[in-house]
Amino acid sequence: MTKAEKKLLTIFNDLDKDDCNSLLSYAEFLLEKAKKEGRFIEVSLEPVDIPRPSEERVVAAIKRLSATFPMLKKDSMLNETAALMTEHLIQGRAAVEVIDELEILFQNRYKEFCEQSTDKTMDNE
Repeated sequence: MTKAEKKLLTIFNDLDKDDCNSLLSYAEFLLEKAKKEGRFIEVSLEPVDIPRPSEERVVAAIKRLSATFPMLKKDSMLNETAALMTEHLIQGRAAVEVIDELEILFQNRYKEFCEQSTDKTMDNE
């Protein structure tokens, strides 16, 4: 969660019910305005089916996985992807092994994303 998201959540939690509803209404208004002005791009919540090529470089795999899972915040995975890339480039670890681990990393993050989305939906009900 970014600093801005944490701050917004803190503010939201400190407000009473009426003010929370006002804040949500304003956020929805801003979202609709951004959509009308073309400043909002809807991201699929489902993975995009992009098959893994038989031969692939690590950088290409990261790009493919990022496109496969557009809903994931890539900055939160930067340390892990960079560490795997370093293992490949500096330590000579096989690209296939690194790509296998990258796929697991992205799949696990997607599962976490789905669980968090489910938790948020249950909280709003």
